[in-house]
Amino acid sequence: MTIAIGSDEAGFALKERLKSFLQDRGFDVEDYGVHDTRPVLYPDIAIAVAEGIAAGRHARGILVCGTGIGMAIAANKVPGVRAAVCHDPYSAQRARKSNDAQVMALGARVVGEELARTLVATWLESEFEGGGSLPKVERIRAYEASRWSGEPADSGRRAADGREGREDRKSREGRESREGGGESNAADCQ
Repeated sequence: MTIAIGSDEAGFALKERLKSFLQDRGFDVEDYGVHDTRPVLYPDIAIAVAEGIAAGRHARGILVCGTGIGMAIAANKVPGVRAAVCHDPYSAQRARKSNDAQVMALGARVVGEELARTLVATWLESEFEGGGSLPKVERIRAYEASRWSGEPADSGRRAADGREGREDRKSREGRESREGGGESNAADCQ
């Protein structure tokens, strides 16, 4: 498995340690930078890693900045990529098992090296389980596809089991009320 890794200057030292940790565990690692502590625009690194994931050059990606938040936001702008900030083992596990996140973002100012190693190991050992999370991940994929194709993701906006979501029902009821259809309920106005 090839893993892409990248950081900004705030995450440089942790990225270097994690790169060694991964290589010691037998992973091939492609380093997208930075290669020193000079300031950079972290979105450039995050997007490069995410594009490598989206293109299939890497199975997983790890991004490190001060908090992990900015890197995750930037990586999530690349279609087909799901990046998650992970600062505890449960989140690292669920990022993979429930959300099929291919990119993990860590905050070097939030987690220490030992915890970061534990998070990376937990995340790499976890696989997407599907199950009840599958329709949710599929909804994200459909939305992304619609944003890039111009087609609506799902004009019915229904849950996987066919039920309307709360907001969908409220929207329909409001529209019917304005159009003179449907029944009014005083409780809906509270």
